Amino acid sequence: MSDLFDLTGLRAVVTGANRGIGFGMATALADAGADIIGVSTSIPDSGSEIESAVLARGRAFRAIRCDLSDATSVATLCEELRSAEVDILINNAGTILRAPSAEHPMEWFERVVQVNLTSQFALAQAVGASMLERGRGKIVFTASLLSFQGGINVPGYAAAKSGITGVVKALANEWACRGVNVNAIAPGYIATDNTQALRDDPERSRAILDRIPAGRWGEASDLGGAAVFLSSPASDYVNGTVLPVDGGWLGR
Repeated sequence: MSDLFDLTGLRAVVTGANRGIGFGMATALADAGADIIGVSTSIPDSGSEIESAVLARGRAFRAIRCDLSDATSVATLCEELRSAEVDILINNAGTILRAPSAEHPMEWFERVVQVNLTSQFALAQAVGASMLERGRGKIVFTASLLSFQGGINVPGYAAAKSGITGVVKALANEWACRGVNVNAIAPGYIATDNTQALRDDPERSRAILDRIPAGRWGEASDLGGAAVFLSSPASDYVNGTVLPVDGGWLGR
């Protein structure tokens, strides 16, 4: 049974690995045996916290800096990853910008969609091409509760995360029969930088907590099990799904 979740010898790319949900996913994959390529805008070549965490688990680590808001940087990263024989792609990096929709700057909308959706598809396309040639691979996107709901003051984020669910299904329709599993995790309200503004607002924080059956904000480590499952042989017959990890929010 343990072999179902064994990632020993596999190479995983985790975008946004330097902190938050990406950090939690990367360390969980390393615990399961995967070597990690961590991608982030600001990750140092060596000496990062995520590098130390992965090395402490006995796995190899490599850092790649990439600004996912910049199409040229994304194209360069895609070319680099095409030849890296990636077994697992965790398409996690994201950003959020908040302003009422009637006043939301178009450049904010476009930046959020570029980082959270367009760059994610480009990476999946590049890494997926190599996986299709080998007849195996796992791609896991980070969706959101706003893949199902509209949110407040985050139209770009809601649009991008809704788009992720469509991309996941579209890729699964084409690639499942060729040995590549494409799925997504939809985190609930997780205590990260992206939710700091909500947690700092007493009324919004209380309203959110009152709706979560688990009664607490999620932690980045809460996403690790789902990431390992969707990256492992245990999910070989799971295709095109969006798995909520939300403390029960969507069931309320």
